[in-house]
Amino acid sequence: MPGSTALDMTHTVCKLCKTKTKYFGSTTNARAHINRHHSELSDTEQPPAADQRTLQCFTKLPANSERAKKITRSIACFIAKDLRPYSVVENEGFVCMLQTAEPRYTIPSRKFFTETAVPQLYNETKRKVASALTETTRVALTCDAWTSRATKSFVTFTAHYITDTWVLESRVLQTRVMHESHTAIDNLAHITCFAHTLNLAAQRALKLTTVSRLLGRIRRITGFFHRSAIANHELLEKQKLLQLPVHKLKTDVATRWNSALDMIERFLEQQPAICAALLSPQVRKSGSDICTLSDTDISTAEEIASALKPMKDATHIMSEDSTPTLSVIAPLHAQLLHDTEAAGVAAADTPVIREIKLAIHDDLGKRYSSARDKRMLYSASFLDPRFKALPFLTEEDQLEIHANVVAEAAALERQVNSEEAEVESETPQQEEGPAPKRKPSALVTLLGKTFTEVSVVPRSASSRAEEELKKYLEAPPLSLAENPLSWWRTHQTAFPLLAELAKRYLCIPGTSVAAERVFSTAGEIVTAQRSSLTPAHVDQLLFLQKNLNVASANGQ
Repeated sequence: MPGSTALDMTHTVCKLCKTKTKYFGSTTNARAHINRHHSELSDTEQPPAADQRTLQCFTKLPANSERAKKITRSIACFIAKDLRPYSVVENEGFVCMLQTAEPRYTIPSRKFFTETAVPQLYNETKRKVASALTETTRVALTCDAWTSRATKSFVTFTAHYITDTWVLESRVLQTRVMHESHTAIDNLAHITCFAHTLNLAAQRALKLTTVSRLLGRIRRITGFFHRSAIANHELLEKQKLLQLPVHKLKTDVATRWNSALDMIERFLEQQPAICAALLSPQVRKSGSDICTLSDTDISTAEEIASALKPMKDATHIMSEDSTPTLSVIAPLHAQLLHDTEAAGVAAADTPVIREIKLAIHDDLGKRYSSARDKRMLYSASFLDPRFKALPFLTEEDQLEIHANVVAEAAALERQVNSEEAEVESETPQQEEGPAPKRKPSALVTLLGKTFTEVSVVPRSASSRAEEELKKYLEAPPLSLAENPLSWWRTHQTAFPLLAELAKRYLCIPGTSVAAERVFSTAGEIVTAQRSSLTPAHVDQLLFLQKNLNVASANGQ
């Protein structure tokens, strides 16, 4: 009523559109108005009060439910792929994280993951790897030994193969304890690791008197900055002042020759900051006997870095794991020999550079000298479209490699045909009745006397291999920056015999880098805190870390 101060309880007013609705003691009319005119607000749900819990929070997931199984499997993948200890499932932070993500889930015990979850994941992945290996025609193996922190000697086998889509794959097969000394297997053809060959040649150069003395001086300076916090802080300040990259100094490792080159290059990069830091009063108090290098030593260091740079580049090339490396050995080996031989040493080279090159040449000249090694390396290079011209060989040697490739391709074709014939002979065939007689066509009746059917004479495997070889040589060479496997994927139908032979050669790794990377991973598995792992668990974890596809394992 006008002028009345009493509250009108017969209507409700919408705050959004100021519409009045009848009020009968409930919110039904108001809710209907919101659903009809303000539907964007009707789906919003009020969050439960802080102390309000749903029944779902009190219901634990059954261990055999799909949700619980998926979480347990994910934890097993996490342990294997990220190199986590089994005890992680008992860590307070890990338990808290899972309880936050899924309060209904109960984490199984460490024993369950050790004896059930991870072995089950291992067996599934093992079946997938075995299935993939049965579909390939050729497998190359790398094998080497390593010693764990518990002084146990292990040997790990890694398989390398090329898939039907011309992708180079590597799979760790097995890791086993070795209680006796290991030697090469005599009944398998093997090739010496080219990275190891480069290491031996470079180590010989590093042992030269001039080089070893200079390395000792640099090592003494870098070691001082690693030990002294004052010197390290002063070096940091000088780097900022001189606007140099804020990099730490490196110290070489005896087992890795390229670490010596890295130490020299980093020292030359930071030489102005090092000199300024060593001259500061604070550093002179703690290291008064440490002196920087002279100008002659700096020049010698630059010469050493320049002479060893090709060896470092060759090592990086051979460390690739997605492209073939066996086919690169012969061209690299020939080029390094050519650049370091006495007749090829430039007149402008200093005595230090000349001495390093001759030392490298003498060591490399002893490698890959057997006829078997040469045939394998040259054939692999020829089957790589980047190096098929074989310019580092004489014309006579090139023709010999061509003949060997033709003979191998033809023999491989005959072997495949023989195996297919054996399979067909062992397969029982159903007896068929006589074929129904076909009525001759009108074209045969009219022109049969004039045009006789030409019988196709089957060509031998050798003639087809020779024809493919000729076309392969006529094809334009592949750029050095391209992947030869991509080229073969495109041209395998044009060169079926050579393509099959290329698969057999290009899958062979030219180095044992893949095996050494396995050792690095193994060192992260068998740590000081996990040195009591059994050999079976080491095998499972190393196998899963290298072969497990997490996305497919979790059904993604």
